[in-house]
Amino acid sequence: MADQPTPMMQQYLALKREAGDALLFYRMGDFFELFFEDAKIASGVLDIALTSRGEHGGDKIPMCGVPVHAAEGYLARLIKAGCRVAIAEQVETPEEAKVRAKREGLPSSKVLVARDIVRFVTAGTLTEEALLEPRRANLLVAVAPVRDGVGLAACDISTGRMELEECTPAALDAALARLGASEVVGPDDWEYAPHGVIARPRNAFRSDDGETRLKTLHGLATLDGLGTFTRPMLAAAAGLVAYLEHAGRGNLPFLLPPVARGSGAHLAMDAATRASLEILEAQGGGRAGSLIACMDRCVTGAGARQLAEDLSAPLADRDAIEARLAAVHHFHADPLLRADLRAVLRQAPDIGRALGRLVAGRGSPRDLGQIRDGLSEARRVRDMLSGSPDLPELLAEMTGALGGHAALVDHLSRALVPSPPTERQQGGFIASGYDHALDALRETSGNARRAIAALEAKYRDETGTPSLKIKHNKVLGYFIEVPAKHGDKLMAADSGFTHRQTMAGAVRFNSLGLHEEASRIAEAGGHALAAEEAHFEELVGEVVAAREAIAATAAALARIDVSAALAERAVEGDWCRPEVFDEPRLEVTGGRHPVVEQALARAGERFIANDCALGPDDRLWLIGGPNMGGKSTFLRQNALILLLAQSGSYVPASTARIGMADRLFSRVGASDNLARGRSTFMVEMVETAAILSQATERSFVILDEVGRGTSTYDGMALAWAVVEAVHEQLRCRCLFATHYHELSRLAESCDALSLHHVRAREWKGDLVLLHELAVGAADRSYGLDVARLAGVPQPVLKRAKAVLDKLEKGRAATGGIAAGLGDLPLFAAGVQAEEPRRDSLRERLDGLDIDSLTPREALDKLYELKAEAGSTKP
Repeated sequence: MADQPTPMMQQYLALKREAGDALLFYRMGDFFELFFEDAKIASGVLDIALTSRGEHGGDKIPMCGVPVHAAEGYLARLIKAGCRVAIAEQVETPEEAKVRAKREGLPSSKVLVARDIVRFVTAGTLTEEALLEPRRANLLVAVAPVRDGVGLAACDISTGRMELEECTPAALDAALARLGASEVVGPDDWEYAPHGVIARPRNAFRSDDGETRLKTLHGLATLDGLGTFTRPMLAAAAGLVAYLEHAGRGNLPFLLPPVARGSGAHLAMDAATRASLEILEAQGGGRAGSLIACMDRCVTGAGARQLAEDLSAPLADRDAIEARLAAVHHFHADPLLRADLRAVLRQAPDIGRALGRLVAGRGSPRDLGQIRDGLSEARRVRDMLSGSPDLPELLAEMTGALGGHAALVDHLSRALVPSPPTERQQGGFIASGYDHALDALRETSGNARRAIAALEAKYRDETGTPSLKIKHNKVLGYFIEVPAKHGDKLMAADSGFTHRQTMAGAVRFNSLGLHEEASRIAEAGGHALAAEEAHFEELVGEVVAAREAIAATAAALARIDVSAALAERAVEGDWCRPEVFDEPRLEVTGGRHPVVEQALARAGERFIANDCALGPDDRLWLIGGPNMGGKSTFLRQNALILLLAQSGSYVPASTARIGMADRLFSRVGASDNLARGRSTFMVEMVETAAILSQATERSFVILDEVGRGTSTYDGMALAWAVVEAVHEQLRCRCLFATHYHELSRLAESCDALSLHHVRAREWKGDLVLLHELAVGAADRSYGLDVARLAGVPQPVLKRAKAVLDKLEKGRAATGGIAAGLGDLPLFAAGVQAEEPRRDSLRERLDGLDIDSLTPREALDKLYELKAEAGSTKP
């Protein structure tokens, strides 16, 4: 008969079945223990020792553990490694377990302390300060495919923000890339779910449930007052709330009323464009070298998170953009106000996340102190802005959200000590004078401690033992301790002392007087802790009742911080306020790449600025010139200037007139994606195909070296056709960089195409890259010169020069690669899709029901098909 698991292991296995694929943190005393496969995974991720405990099925049970007091640090590492964790806590004390055992008629020694999973810790459901990045939002997204639409529900439970939107299946990847979620959940029957989506039961994604849940959550009879929500949006909301209930074991975190995001409210960018422009993360990974790292001058974590959201989702509404620009201009024009305001904001705690922890039931006295201090600083900000003349509409709106908390701030200020602790179990966070009964309990406790000190002095005199001490520990409580050589004095029957414990060099005792004083301390201390806990719950309730107003204040502080930070960045870089309008133009003088310029400035070098002027009659620039000459930088800088302008920021230029775009596409550089079976050229073609199928006349496109990943003729043919398609079909603003000189012939037939090149000069045999843009086609590519700069050995360069000379002579004799291309009809005028040749064999094979054929019928069909193949053979 197989060994039966111990009661403890039976309890563990039952909880593990409930935890599913999450690692189970099983509370045992002062440790969270992990067993079996969970222990192997955790020990590898955390680099901690893997031991064993007992046997199961004849094998030793792998085990590892982490201390409860240090669990947050270990959790952070597990979550970062992509793990999900279920926390199983003891939900009764050993004393309560004994009472239960007696009630159930069981021996108390046989009863386990009851445990239950109290929470799932996942990447998208974090609220702990130690587990969150202060300057990065932490989004959980639920996706619900419904018929021809896809609903998305996104929330950051650390601040309560929640948004709902709907997109087409084709636009889903771009939407997820914009959100940058820490965790995505979707229905378990979703056939085309993106990699990494956590599967949840399909019945959790029902739109009627979503509507009901949102009404119940916010105490509403109808959602009409919040906006218009489609069925896919509500289905996603249902899945999101259901997952949060699952993770919190029935307890929902802080969620503000949802906001409906319109599909055309923001500048659309796909994942490839975001990666190419390095908006929130550089190509090599990490924040350093990204646009956000270059832009972020915010003095609060909430402001930095808001700035990241602004850059990820630039606006497509002119009035909203102008409102943001006006706010930035106000601080840009008043350096004294900007400096004073930023000094105040720098002192403001992150009240949005403190509020999230308090509403979720994971708050601390320190969080209450942060609410108090943050609202106090908000009042100072309001007073500063209220006294500022000609306040723009957006700042006036934000200022209005900063008031209305005077009574709460006053209550918290009276109730809390100046610096409340993170833990509340030891008390000490309620200020003296707030509760006279609590003060009396503390005084009693303090007097008792003084009485213990007096008792110690008395016992020393009575026993003639100067080394006698009264000590305390968690196991014994208060006790009297003397060196072992004096133990006999106190052992006497008439001494009044009771022996408790003999140590190697000391003996411990108790006495009636000490017991009475210890009881007074314990009783007073217990009552004091209970009183402080009651006050904590009362204060949390008051904060939770004002949660929406506090959240609005937190959002207003973040927006004000972003406006002042963008003004600071503009002054620092001598940036200009862009003029934004609807006409499809892009007119930039003295434009610079913000990230490259900052890097050069740190190295003591100067960035070479360039102009760009795209309009209806000159909407496509074909740019040639040498590698390392600055083509890619020029392309990206103009894309970033447009992105910054539509984000509501000043831009790195002398002047800028920006016609708003509906979509921004960047195909600059490519790399292998071997995990998805794509070579560099395949990645390039996929990204180019997305542009050709999705861009509109209002889009802005940058393309670099299309066709370079294949043969010269194939690549040039593709580049030629793409330029024609952009010019004739898309008719959008486009910067197109290339090494194919032959494409310059397109200027003869494409009236809105103009030729440009990055300048380079040879000086005393060396190539000098000027990084300046000039009108006209490039005379050559300078490929060998760049190779020499890169350190290619001279024999190789010499041989390459000989081959090049021979190729150029052959091209001159034949009229060049582009000879005869001028007679081609223009793309839009003459190219028709070729009809695929009819394949009768394939049609017959597709029509066969193989499973229904007998062996004889299958053989006959095979002869028929073979005969037909012979008759149709070319």
